[in-house]
Amino acid sequence: MTRRIDLNCDLGESFGIYRHGADEEMMPLITSANVACGFHAGDPVVMHDAVASAAAHGVAVGAHVGLPDRLGFGRRYMQLSAREAYASTVYQLGALGGFLAAAAVRMQHVKPHGALYMMAAEDADVADAVAAATAAYDARLAVYTLPGSQLAVRAQAYGLAVVEEFFADRPYGPDGVQMFGWTYDQLGGPAGTADRVAAMLADPAAGSVETVCVHSDTDDAPALVRAVRDRLHREGVTIGRAGTPDAG
Repeated sequence: MTRRIDLNCDLGESFGIYRHGADEEMMPLITSANVACGFHAGDPVVMHDAVASAAAHGVAVGAHVGLPDRLGFGRRYMQLSAREAYASTVYQLGALGGFLAAAAVRMQHVKPHGALYMMAAEDADVADAVAAATAAYDARLAVYTLPGSQLAVRAQAYGLAVVEEFFADRPYGPDGVQMFGWTYDQLGGPAGTADRVAAMLADPAAGSVETVCVHSDTDDAPALVRAVRDRLHREGVTIGRAGTPDAG
């Protein structure tokens, strides 16, 4: 069977007059968009525009829920109770859900952002809160997360589909993905990014990975994702939205 890979992108992270990321250039190149929901970044106009652009390009939309930390762009760890993690997740899903309902587009998935992503991957209580909130909001939603993470375990426990993720534009080391503190030079440009994805495809331990991420705000993001697309085609991989209900 031909392997199928979804190409996802964290975007919608502009705010007010501040522009952040190559969203419009990325949208025709991806299959799923993780739209910021106003906590770590984004605002109502940005959410509206991101949903409209995704709909125009046939791109599935997921909620990119983050920590309430605009100053740190959601990339700083915070002490967050399970109750706060649950409520803030529901709050953000509802915010993006309003724009999706107005556009007659269904939310496909949930993907935590930055520090919340790693907290949910490592902390069972935070993972349970995010998964419980997702299931309560819409049990049809998928959850994008690292293979073997606490969030994957808890999402499955709530009956949610889990889509395991690989980061094309983040360095990997012996301890896994390096989410913070990396430099662009470590990525190796478009060729190095594509090589990293090819190595993942050849790794039997990564056989369950279904989605690959390139962030909208990474330097040269459109060139990176084009290189990844080209390599996936050369490897005989089908590029398409994750295999979740109504994904298309």
